[in-house]
Amino acid sequence: MRLDKYLKVSRIIKRRPVAKEVADKGRIKINGVLGKSSTDLKLNDQIEIRFGNKLLTVRVLEMKDSTKKEDAQKMYEILSEKRIKADEQE
Repeated sequence: MRLDKYLKVSRIIKRRPVAKEVADKGRIKINGVLGKSSTDLKLNDQIEIRFGNKLLTVRVLEMKDSTKKEDAQKMYEILSEKRIKADEQE
């Protein structure tokens, strides 16, 4: 499944165009490698997303084409969520 679609379906990022923009600006790493919006995800991939001053790391547990709001969080596991200072950003 494409990275941008996964982020939308899992509700990590609410809208697909926003997910595409974040990925294409180089703010997402998949297993430590910079990812694009078209990157194919696999189960157990580790996604690191930089939102402004927050760094979110999740592991892919499930892949579904669509999901209900209450089931969306079962698609991933949060590994870490931390604040980063401006001088730590790339």
